[in-house]
Amino acid sequence: MAPPAITITYCTQCNWLLRAGWMASEVLNTFGTDLGSVTLVPGTGGVFRIDVDGTQLWERKADGGFPDAAELKRRLRDTALPDWQLGHSEKK
Repeated sequence: MAPPAITITYCTQCNWLLRAGWMASEVLNTFGTDLGSVTLVPGTGGVFRIDVDGTQLWERKADGGFPDAAELKRRLRDTALPDWQLGHSEKK
């Protein structure tokens, strides 16, 4: 099975590139080579969406804002890397 591919689509009109880049660095620092890729995709209209292999992990309007790093990592793990242990950031 191929490693998961993460796509972060962000609104250029809202200047969310830094937020998207920070989210990308968080998942890369945590999951490293267990990921196939992390891609930033510019968009418009207030979009901020994070997908893994085409499955939505987070959508700003539907989920009520932006994820914190721990929540994003939990959702990524639960969706694409279920055997991965998140260590201290894991809620008991």
